[in-house]
Amino acid sequence: MRLRDKVVLVTGAARGLGRVTAVACAEQGADLVLLDVCADVPGVPYPLGTPGQLEHTAALCRETGAAVLTAVADVRDEGSVRAAVALAEERFGRVDVAVNNAGIAAPSGKPVHGIDEDEWSLMLDVDLSGAWRVIRAVGGAMCARRSGSIVNISSTAGLVGYRHFAGYVAAKHGLVGLTKAAALDFAPMKVRVNAVCPGSVRDDRLTEGRMLAEIARSLEVPHEEHEGAFTEAQPMNALVEPADVAAAVVYLAADESRRVTGSVLTVDGGFSAR
Repeated sequence: MRLRDKVVLVTGAARGLGRVTAVACAEQGADLVLLDVCADVPGVPYPLGTPGQLEHTAALCRETGAAVLTAVADVRDEGSVRAAVALAEERFGRVDVAVNNAGIAAPSGKPVHGIDEDEWSLMLDVDLSGAWRVIRAVGGAMCARRSGSIVNISSTAGLVGYRHFAGYVAAKHGLVGLTKAAALDFAPMKVRVNAVCPGSVRDDRLTEGRMLAEIARSLEVPHEEHEGAFTEAQPMNALVEPADVAAAVVYLAADESRRVTGSVLTVDGGFSAR
């Protein structure tokens, strides 16, 4: 029970890595605040999480004995984020851990000169500025308590470049930079900020993830071939499992990593080591 008595907030919690991370934290004794936009977003060419999926994540967490609060929140909107954090503080009294998981993989699949202004702005608004808004919303109270952990879900795209994914790569590189800068700002107050950089994560049926499939679609890789195509690029000859990423988040959320801040924990089977 490494997270006993902690309150963990997870964005993008309706499915995918958000769901498996929330359940992993619940299994380790945490209470959960689960946020998701729960609607499709204009400009994102695939369906996003739904209210039903968010409630399913909540039900899975409650099965472990966790207390759970759900809220619809759009990380593009500061008022929405602050309202959700205020609900969390009203219910639980505090937020001990914030996991910035909300993100989109598309619009992508174009060379950099083919990206239009709206596509560029949307990608950065969700994948980079969204995390910044959550950090702003929880950071003041964490600093006042002189305690807290913020975990940003970046990507190997935050470490290396990918063709036809300039917006995504820029946002995820920016998230790594934000992690390091915020870690230094918050270090005197004992609030830690770290990043996890997953590689190619399998779209698990139970978590209803679809990020890898959407990346493949943007690259025009046939659906029936995409897992094999991504696996071939992995030094360990295996895709990352969602639980692998969740385990890294639990470690960074727990007190055992109390002297770890400004770090980037890569979970990619060696992909970025080359």
